[in-house]
Amino acid sequence: MRVLLSAGLPDEAKDEFLDSISKLTASNIFSAVIAAVVCLVFIKVLTKLATRALGRTKLDAPLQTLMRSLLRGVLWAVSVIIVLGCLDIEVTSLVALLSVVGLAFSLALQNFLSNLAGGMQILASHPFKLGDYVDAGGCSGTVTEIGIFYTKLTTPDNKLVQLPNSTIVSANITNYSAQPTRRVELKVSAGYGAPTERVIALLTQMAADHPLVLDDPEPAVHVDEYGDNAIRYVMRVWTANADYWTVYFDLTDGFKSAFDGAGIEMTYPHVNVHIIGDK
Repeated sequence: MRVLLSAGLPDEAKDEFLDSISKLTASNIFSAVIAAVVCLVFIKVLTKLATRALGRTKLDAPLQTLMRSLLRGVLWAVSVIIVLGCLDIEVTSLVALLSVVGLAFSLALQNFLSNLAGGMQILASHPFKLGDYVDAGGCSGTVTEIGIFYTKLTTPDNKLVQLPNSTIVSANITNYSAQPTRRVELKVSAGYGAPTERVIALLTQMAADHPLVLDDPEPAVHVDEYGDNAIRYVMRVWTANADYWTVYFDLTDGFKSAFDGAGIEMTYPHVNVHIIGDK
């Protein structure tokens, strides 16, 4: 105690605090015991009421646990101050000491506290849930755990990434699983020799034939660009979120065979050289 006092308080505050301790009486101690019992009962009752109130909310269990812990901490701090007041101990000096210690801890645990605040924000705002595929904190993957301090993602190549919550909330979050449907956009090129109407009709039929492509919104196929060597077409279709990659790869894999069967050339960058002979 003396070491802490000498480190954090002025000499006058130290003397007041130590003098208050030396003047304790039986009456003060009895009053402090009664006050402590009342405070303990009050803490127990208020904690139960808070638990019931939080149980009626839609807050996640970790956030409810954190709020209960914070409430208990505040109640215990107030109780200590009340008991010390009953003992006629100079509370202002103790508060000053706690302020100094608290400041030192907050500086030392700055990253810890920022991750805690980020975790509370994630649990309260629900930008994603377990099982969602997200892009957050510069990493993409499936959410496997949402903690108070860290969030864990599993990447498509089965790597487990643990991201600090402060990093997640300070950047954009893209949730690919939030909506029930998702649009698949594919681009393919065909030669100038094939009429655009024919290519569009072929791509539209490919979309209509796929069982996982939705009719509403209906598929759309348009000319995207007239390039140097080919015309580029864009196909936009909608599918259930879980079927996105199946539709993406099925259509991509089918372009070549569909174009070959229709006699449409899929061009590639090339240069045509015309040689003019001597007359």
